Amino acid sequence: MRTSLKILLLSVFLLFSGLISFAQVMKSFLESQFKIVNSTPLTGKSDFKEVYELMIRQPLDHTDTAKGFFLQRIIVFYMDTALPTVIVTEGYSADYAARSSFKEELTRILNTNQIVIEHRFFSKSLPENVNWDFLTVNNAAADDHDVILLFKKLYKHKWISTGISKGGQTALYHRSIYPDDVDVTVPYVAPLNVALEDGRHEPYINQIGSRADRKAIRDFQFEVLKRRSTLFPKFEKFIAEKHYTFRLPLEEIYDYCVLEYSFAFWQWETTISEIPENDASDDKVFKHFISIASPDYFSLEAIKPLEAFVVEAAKEEGYYGYETEPFKQFLKISTAKNYFQSVFLGPEQKFTYQPSANDKVRQFLAKQDVKMIFLYGEYDPWSATSVVFTDKKQMFKVVKRGGSHATRILNLPNRQQKKVVKQLKKWIKKTT
Repeated sequence: MRTSLKILLLSVFLLFSGLISFAQVMKSFLESQFKIVNSTPLTGKSDFKEVYELMIRQPLDHTDTAKGFFLQRIIVFYMDTALPTVIVTEGYSADYAARSSFKEELTRILNTNQIVIEHRFFSKSLPENVNWDFLTVNNAAADDHDVILLFKKLYKHKWISTGISKGGQTALYHRSIYPDDVDVTVPYVAPLNVALEDGRHEPYINQIGSRADRKAIRDFQFEVLKRRSTLFPKFEKFIAEKHYTFRLPLEEIYDYCVLEYSFAFWQWETTISEIPENDASDDKVFKHFISIASPDYFSLEAIKPLEAFVVEAAKEEGYYGYETEPFKQFLKISTAKNYFQSVFLGPEQKFTYQPSANDKVRQFLAKQDVKMIFLYGEYDPWSATSVVFTDKKQMFKVVKRGGSHATRILNLPNRQQKKVVKQLKKWIKKTT
């Protein structure tokens, strides 16, 4: 470790002396870190000086390294060691970031270096033989912690952690467990659930938007159920053409798509004018229905690459449920209770939801006051389980009026956007 530090310090000295390039400094740094198993330069159009895809050696269990290791992918975008660093604590795969032109919103706003951490057990960070016992909030947070410690040797300025949706949850978990790792955290649309089928999303959906909007959505759900005899053959044909397979009979999948419709409608800011009239043709009704609540969401083909996500939801992170009572007379299913297990998990995957991770976050939010900005959309069903705190001077919760799960800083109303950007720039301003 002492030798690698000496190499790094020498390289930095030579860089500022103009005797070597940053590419050489970066190469020297990467080669001196024993955790980095492989590094691949990413070339192509980029605003950054250097971009590397790295595979680093991480313990399967951070409390017991004797249990083995796996390789985790991180992607490092270098701008300047004198600038802050945005670290994206991804909740899923980082495939999207494996291109030199990728730039996170905060990176664009604040002009920073950037690091994207692929979540353990997704995509390239998937061990050959997966043991779900090692997929825990604590282990994932420790992964992020190790990456930050590693690159703090190179990037000495302020650090900002961020993530979207499940990535926002990841950033929140990490900050609550390692509060001093970063200076600022910006979780986007991050839920904080209390159960696998939380129960707060259904009543929330029944109060967002106008009464007329909610009626139009529910009327459409009724229409799809009432037209089952003519729409279901189209549903079967669509599934056959796409080669989707499921754990449940198609009649039940049809029901779940209808129940999912209202959640998906609000989540992605669909407009009421897109809903077909009740006298619209079967083709028009079916096309709209499938465009919002496609059965692929429940398919084995969609679940497989997201298996770690459903396991995490079942074990610690939670999810949402469905309201069936209004539609009961038209449904083939008798209840949607415990649907998550029957739809998303195999019979061999039996997990007991543990609330301790989310309980610890709530305790952290109640007791601490660190620099954090939470962004939510008012009409996003996930906002039903948004974070709650009071009397904070450094924690801010920003809710975009009428906003969806796509709420970002740069699509906030002008006044909110200016306030958020001003606060972030104040926090990361370099002090002497």
